[in-house]
Order: sequence, then structure tokens, then C-alpha cells
Amino acid sequence: MSPLRRHSGPSVRVDWHDRGPAGFADRHETTGGDVHTVLRYLGGAALVAVLIVGGVILRIQQTAGADERAAADAIVVLGAAQYDGQPSAVFRARLDHAADLFGQTVAPRLLAIGGGQSGDRTTEGDAGIAYLADKGIDADALIAVGTGDDTLASLRAADHMLASNGWTSVVLVTDPWHSARAGLMASDLGLSVQVSPVANGPSTRSGVEARYVIREALGVLYYRLTGGSSGAGSAVL
Repeated sequence: MSPLRRHSGPSVRVDWHDRGPAGFADRHETTGGDVHTVLRYLGGAALVAVLIVGGVILRIQQTAGADERAAADAIVVLGAAQYDGQPSAVFRARLDHAADLFGQTVAPRLLAIGGGQSGDRTTEGDAGIAYLADKGIDADALIAVGTGDDTLASLRAADHMLASNGWTSVVLVTDPWHSARAGLMASDLGLSVQVSPVANGPSTRSGVEARYVIREALGVLYYRLTGGSSGAGSAVL
């Protein structure tokens, strides 16, 4: 009788736990846990986004209701649409408010800033200064900065002119809902900034706040993320 021979091949290990129903349950629990973790992260990210946007909107609304007028080197009026040298209703409201500040001796000089669109014969800055001169303000106190096709570009041009004269403090005049973004940009340029939003005019009418605030919130977020201008500068009436 021949002796039994042992099998010399590789051993095969069978893990019955992996093959049975309990193994499938373990894998299902692991997958479910991963999905739950992802959902928690997404929920947290959504909450953070809501808080950030809510904070920006709150800041826009707070600044819109503030009037920080105080002694400064210059009053700076941000431009708006003009038509062949005639300021639009939105721009006139800003210029009238700036003229009132000048009359209260808030600053010894007044800058109107803003460039022109393609085909324009003049700039927002030049149109603004002509309007203020017609209101009786001494031409020696008026300065036009007719460069820039959006808020950031216009403020950069104004900052260059201000710095060359050693003027560092400004009172910004613009629409209420635009004040937060304009003030933020001017501060980032190194200027000491106060804002004095217009109190009367098309941008203060009932029913326009929501559109302005949404537009400005997107503009602030874009600026914070990129450091550039979203191009949001014209009225949304």
C-alpha cells in the first residue's frame, strides 16, 4: 500500500467572513460612512458660504446707511453715465451731494472721476467738473480725473493723482449700495477713506435696493477672490 502524499502546492485561504452576508454588510456600512462624511463636508461648506455672503450683504447695508463726512484732503465723486457732457440723473445726485459737502468745507478740493465710453466726446470726470463749475464752485478747487471704465480703475487713477500731491484722506461720494465696495477698494489702495452716500436721487428710490445689493454683493465677492473689478459700476435702475 503506497503511502499518502501531501499536497505541496500553495495553500488557499478562504475567508468565509468576506464571502458571507456579514462581509457585504461591512462593506455597505463603510460606503455609507464615506457618503455621510462627504455630505457633512458639503453641508459645512454651504454654511460657510451662506455666512460669508450674509456678512457681505450686512456690510453693504450698514455702509449704505452711514455718513462719515469729516475733514479730509479731498472729496471724490465716483462717476456715472453722462450723455455728451450732461450728467445722468444718478450722476447729478452724486455731484449735488458732493457740492453740499464742499459748501460745508469738508475738504478744500473736489475730484470728479471716471472715464468715457467708446464714442464719447468727453469723460465722466470732465462732465462732472463742468456741472460743478456751473453750480458756482471755484474752478481752482475742481479736478477732473477722466480715466477708468470701472470703479477700481477710476479709483486707481484718482489715487495716483492724489498721491502725487500728498493728499491721503478722502470722502467718497457715490450711491448708498455702492459705498461699501468703493470704500473697500479705496482703502486697499492705501487711502484714508470716509464715505458719504447720496441721500436723494434715483438710487435711493423704493424698489431698487434688492437689485443694487445683489449686484454689489457679487462685486465685493469677485473683488475679494480676484483682486480685480467685476465691471459692475453702472446703475441698475
